[in-house]
Amino acid sequence: MPNYNADTPHTIYPGDVATPFNAESPAPPQSSQQFALPSFTGSHVDQGRQISWQTSFASAPTAVNAVLQAADQDADASYATVDTTTQTAGERRQILVRARFIRARLVSQTAGGAITVTIGA
Repeated sequence: MPNYNADTPHTIYPGDVATPFNAESPAPPQSSQQFALPSFTGSHVDQGRQISWQTSFASAPTAVNAVLQAADQDADASYATVDTTTQTAGERRQILVRARFIRARLVSQTAGGAITVTIGA
């Protein structure tokens, strides 16, 4: 999987779940496919949207650093880290995001099995 995919990203709408890494063993550091988030309308425009993301492993690594990145422009250099996990048992996290695009990035992983990351919009 490339570090940045210039293809048109899939859009994930509220209630959708995307799987940027699906039982994969990418060589860190490695970014996932990016996903577009639909534009906001109405009174909640400035508040952003609640995003949940979850990491799990086929077998627990001894160390891991996985991040969620967001951007307003779909360009590799535009992505910035908005949340981080180092939990080797995996975990589910929720954050408020004010961006148009989102992706997962496996920064580092020592030992362990394949990683799965899901993002819920």
